Amino acid sequence: MDAECCIWLSREDRERLNGWVAGRNTPQKLVWRARIVLMWAAGAGVTAIVRATGKTKKTAYRWRARYIERGVRGLERDASRPGRKKPLSAAMIERVVDMTLHETPPAATQWSARVMAKAVGLSHTSVQRIWAAHDLKPHLVKRFKLSNDKHFVDKVVDVVGLYLTPPDKALVLSVDEKSQIQALDRTQPGLPMKKGRAGTMTHDYKRHGTTTLFAALDVATGQVIGQCMKRHRHQEWLRFLRTIDRNTPKALDLHLVADNYATHKHPTVKAWLAKHPRFHMHFTPTSASWLNQVERFFGLITQDRIRRGVFKSVSELEAAIQDYLDHHNADPKPFVWTAAAADILQKVARGRQTLESVH
Repeated sequence: MDAECCIWLSREDRERLNGWVAGRNTPQKLVWRARIVLMWAAGAGVTAIVRATGKTKKTAYRWRARYIERGVRGLERDASRPGRKKPLSAAMIERVVDMTLHETPPAATQWSARVMAKAVGLSHTSVQRIWAAHDLKPHLVKRFKLSNDKHFVDKVVDVVGLYLTPPDKALVLSVDEKSQIQALDRTQPGLPMKKGRAGTMTHDYKRHGTTTLFAALDVATGQVIGQCMKRHRHQEWLRFLRTIDRNTPKALDLHLVADNYATHKHPTVKAWLAKHPRFHMHFTPTSASWLNQVERFFGLITQDRIRRGVFKSVSELEAAIQDYLDHHNADPKPFVWTAAAADILQKVARGRQTLESVH
């Protein structure tokens, strides 16, 4: 058929199509279909039809062919379309979930949506919908460690008790050291952030030495006593204890929450503590640094000042750390501890029970 050929209309069809165009209650889709056919019959070209109706060339040709094939009745009804895809069977959904939970793909440790789709014969979007509906995230893994400390319960109760009900006429200080902080300089200058592009920094770096940050977080106020030193032996720990002693009111007892690092329990340290009875040490369980609030402060200073910093020397790094401490202490905000010891112990017990049942 010639792409630009006209069509012939019977008198009845012409009257009916003109009636559609003139009718006030005619659906618009019938109006423009009738106009297309009438213009073809009048010898108009496809460009003129497109301009007059606002439709595409493909549409103009489609409805001319429909009229030639089926007549006016063909204009009244849309062509049948394929129905929606059949929903996934319960057996297929169960198979995907079971494979995700209990199997691994060949030569891999976890499933991806496309690998699973290939294995079960579905689209990767179907696999993603099944995973979302069952809250499965095979690409993620959470790290954990259950403490094997024989005195775990007593230590948790002791430390959490200090956080929730601190003793009168005393300060509760969460203390620790962040060791081996590297003064890193990038090998090339980075590009600044701009609209549509993130800031950049080179993946490699130059090392200019390390420092160790000793910090004591006042649990009640959020104030931090901080001091940088080159090493983190018991000598440096003692020096930091003296710094705490000088920078806290003499009339108050000091309850220090610390981890089980050997320098904290060195005989020289114990002898010094015995001569300073206002110092009371409270040790967290082994493998339970999450119980020490100062670790959260270390996370903040790493994220806000250290990780993306550029330092050409250790002194420059230490100056940046001190600047961060000064800025933090100008408007300190304490971390709010809400977990009761009983809730923590129940959660750990559930974790241990689950671990033992699986292995």
